[in-house]
Amino acid sequence: MNKIFLLAIACIFSAFCIGQQKELSMQDAMLNARTKLAPENLKQLHFIAGTDDYMYLAKEGEQDIWRKGNFKTKQEQPYLSLGNLNSRLRSASLDTFTAMPAIKFTKEGLQLTVKGNKYNLNNNNTSVLTDDKSISGFPAYERSNAGYSAYLKDHNLFVSKNGSAKQVTTDGSADIVYASSVHRDEFGINKGTFWSHQGNVLAFYRMDQSMVTDYPIINWVPIPAQNENIKYPMAGDKSHHVTVGVYNYDNNKTIYLKTGEPAEQYLTNIAWSPDDKFIFIAVLNRDQNHMWLKQFDASTGDFVKIIFEETDEKYTEPLHPMLFLPNNPNHFLWQSRRDGWNHLYEYNVDGTFIRQLTSGPWEVIDVKQFDAKAKYLYFISTEVSPINMNLYRVNMKTGVRQRITGNDGMNTVMISDDGNYVLSSSSTIYNPRTIQLIETKSGKSKLLLQSANPLQDYTLGKINLFTISSKSGEDLVCRMFTPVGFDSTKQYPLIVYWYGGPHAQIINNSWNGGAGDYWFQYMAERGYVVFSLDTRGSANRGKAFEQTIFRRAGQMQMQDLETALQYLDTKPYISKKNRGLFGWSYGGFMTTDFVLNHPGAFKAAVAGGPVMNWRMYEVMYGERYMDTPQQNPEGYDATNLVKQAGKLKDKLLLIHGLQDPVVVQQHSVDFVRACVDAGVQVDYMIYPGHEHNVLGKDRAHLYQKVTDYFELYLK
Repeated sequence: MNKIFLLAIACIFSAFCIGQQKELSMQDAMLNARTKLAPENLKQLHFIAGTDDYMYLAKEGEQDIWRKGNFKTKQEQPYLSLGNLNSRLRSASLDTFTAMPAIKFTKEGLQLTVKGNKYNLNNNNTSVLTDDKSISGFPAYERSNAGYSAYLKDHNLFVSKNGSAKQVTTDGSADIVYASSVHRDEFGINKGTFWSHQGNVLAFYRMDQSMVTDYPIINWVPIPAQNENIKYPMAGDKSHHVTVGVYNYDNNKTIYLKTGEPAEQYLTNIAWSPDDKFIFIAVLNRDQNHMWLKQFDASTGDFVKIIFEETDEKYTEPLHPMLFLPNNPNHFLWQSRRDGWNHLYEYNVDGTFIRQLTSGPWEVIDVKQFDAKAKYLYFISTEVSPINMNLYRVNMKTGVRQRITGNDGMNTVMISDDGNYVLSSSSTIYNPRTIQLIETKSGKSKLLLQSANPLQDYTLGKINLFTISSKSGEDLVCRMFTPVGFDSTKQYPLIVYWYGGPHAQIINNSWNGGAGDYWFQYMAERGYVVFSLDTRGSANRGKAFEQTIFRRAGQMQMQDLETALQYLDTKPYISKKNRGLFGWSYGGFMTTDFVLNHPGAFKAAVAGGPVMNWRMYEVMYGERYMDTPQQNPEGYDATNLVKQAGKLKDKLLLIHGLQDPVVVQQHSVDFVRACVDAGVQVDYMIYPGHEHNVLGKDRAHLYQKVTDYFELYLK
């Protein structure tokens, strides 16, 4: 890992230490952290589509007003007020607004939604982009660039154009699900409809889940309470069957792709060919160790060929559809971890491997876009370090990379359509937010916003990022908040917060160290050292780092926490007695697992939404990392915390959302039952009306509960 950044971020933003008087309230820490105590931002910042001009919504006096700017002119000017907008809406015989709505600016005018319909307004006329009157109050599911709308009504799929709707399916039900996300949102899937490039043909998922066992979720609002079943395929049990339909609005015909057997396979990462003649699907076996990229005829549904295959002795996880090159429709890019890191590979559609476009011990995180001439491809990566994400562009001819954003920090970006300019919003642990307009060719930039420290009036603990080495030699990134008025000759209670599972990274070089709220600072104000680490298994560190979880969830993660505790034991200011452990979801599993198998290491622990028995977790995620219970009985038995409940020696608070459809409540209920049977005391808190996470105003209540628990037992 690049160590240079550690020297920079060890220095604490000077505003943290000067003129601070207030203490954070729980409301500040959990709710205001995302509102009035969030770093200043430029609202609705975006490029005007098809141009290099940018727009954002500013406050001038008491009025919201859109401002327009350009890199070359280096000037900004007021562009559109609410009064101007309403005047144009009245001229178009449309309803007006009392507050500025969301607007997207393009070369053709401005686009906005009025009472469910989307309009384009320019100086000459007003055009209707979508007319969803036929939807009769049902929301449009996805709109095509040709103005077609796909939506669900009474479980069935409809497609509408200019107010004329056609019913595509008739057998939709709770068991037969159309045009929705499938495979429980794994494999990068987050929707169920896929329009062709021309926008008149729709590919859609059909999921038959009639064979999946019903699972009860109780709605406690009505009297008496009502059961609302969900379909929840548990590891080792029957899974749902998915197919892909293709609907042509013009001829009103539907065909289904001949994806074949077995029915229990995963159809992921759907992509249309540039000419709309073919559909490509990354087909994954249920064991999730063999993937075939398959081509299908979009008009007949016939299977055409396998482009290539990818296997892994543990698991392979396709997350991104193929990306065709704009200037060569026969070539595409594929993302894969086949060399141990997520990188880009170029193929011909005939299956010929062309080259590996990126390489190195770092991850491609997000592919953004090509420039206008397809000379460059823009992407986000961790090349600087695992806790810094920057924008790069790679020359498609030479393969040479160029970093566009600065060295340190986390960057989120928007890129102009031609690729000439980038709007970059960046932060580090000591910099709340910097927004710049960057010219990609020269690297020159224009500062649009430097956010002030929103916590400058508060007394705060110090934050530091650093690394320790795992027992097998990997760098483990750590974060520590030390108390306000820290005195190294005193001893402070310790709270460890962790997660440890795949697809999550809780520490990075961004404002507040990657924490989305200020609870860690809140606890530092109350005299705690708050420590976190990203163990092996965490995201963005390569395949080998993540796959340590395989077939024995928690084993390597617990080993890494043992290593961290050995490090913390060398700090005389950290109490060896008064220590608390906290984690949610996979982190809740890890927390419970650790205190059961390391009695006395922590005095008190809090486990939220915890997996207690991987046999009861869902097929897709659970079997990827643990195989099936039939294939890996030893691993499932070793991670069945319900069977180990009698080993509990420390104080443990379990928390669960009462309507949790992800980690179903049976996990914690079974554990409580086992504690009762074993004569072991355990504390339990439920949150009615909440699913896997406790959100909204009740989140402050949740964290007050956690705080009170640690205050009770650690002080």
